[in-house]
Amino acid sequence: MIRIPVATASRSYEVLLGSGLLAHAGERLGKMLGSRRVFVVTVAPVRRRWGKVLLRSLAESGMQADVLEMADGERFKRLATLEKLAEKLVKLGADRGAALIALGGGVVCDVTGFLASVYMRGVDVIQVPTTVLAQVDAAIGGKTGVNLRSGKNLLGTFHQPRAVLIDPGVLSTLPSREYRAGLYEALKCGIIGDADLFRLFEDRRREILDRDAAIVEKVIADSVRLKAAVVSADEREGGLRQVLNLGHTIGHALEAETRYTQLLHGEAVAWGMIAATHIALGTGKLDSVTAGRITSAILGFGRLPHMKVQTMGVVKRLHSDKKTRQGVVHFILPREIGKVEIVSDVPDAILRSAVEEIRKLAA
Repeated sequence: MIRIPVATASRSYEVLLGSGLLAHAGERLGKMLGSRRVFVVTVAPVRRRWGKVLLRSLAESGMQADVLEMADGERFKRLATLEKLAEKLVKLGADRGAALIALGGGVVCDVTGFLASVYMRGVDVIQVPTTVLAQVDAAIGGKTGVNLRSGKNLLGTFHQPRAVLIDPGVLSTLPSREYRAGLYEALKCGIIGDADLFRLFEDRRREILDRDAAIVEKVIADSVRLKAAVVSADEREGGLRQVLNLGHTIGHALEAETRYTQLLHGEAVAWGMIAATHIALGTGKLDSVTAGRITSAILGFGRLPHMKVQTMGVVKRLHSDKKTRQGVVHFILPREIGKVEIVSDVPDAILRSAVEEIRKLAA
């Protein structure tokens, strides 16, 4: 069992990581929550595969659990979904002592976290992520949110979980596309602050793609350690935590411009990282050899999906991104492997060129 601490101003907690942990979740949570009622929020595909494992574990520990299903997919990451889940909680008798368990991918983690932060003015949430993306990113750090038609995650809160339980074993049933999409978020951690993790992606690509258990656990653990350190230093994205947004500024614009129907989140981030690398190269902040390594590492995990977007449509979306301040778009740009910089003075011509570049690669 690997234990990774997260220490923020609002709450300190642990990320527990180990194969087979889901089957023993009740033992861990029973000590933490006692006899409190718990409510598991999940989606149908995850419930069919892993719901019984979790519920059996909770029952064996004497915990009363109810299951709330939400619709599956990014397009349901909306306030309407939040309201439906809240109404179900009321009907089931959930009070201020309730605890929510998010069992699923990034959408479930974000929505359940948001729900926990506002239901009865705040209840506890346990994150039990079942995708690579959720395990290395969405479940950790307390950022919650839902989308508007205008953009990604424009409504949300900071609400730290009581704990995060990561079982890499659940990734064995993850579809190949979703598995690879999550790897881009882990690769991002290597680019922004862990050169050894980046080299692991370069040197052990085949084993990572083949889901070698030991290598995958190391990828996840190293990614979690990086994010935990950043979040502990900057809980509410006042400075350092912004580096975690590498690839997300343009990535979110791509998701919104395609109405969340063409790209998985990790794929959009991958395109966004390629665009950020192009911007860094165009502004003289990155050398061509390192730019090539980053782009090759991203594209080395398979062809990214085609997307139907117009350059100016994407650029326009950038100005409604929550990382924009007083009309100025902020980008996280790589300077070298393991080091990035926050930049706000990107010339429009270079920005348009970066979007054109990924459009050509996606053709």
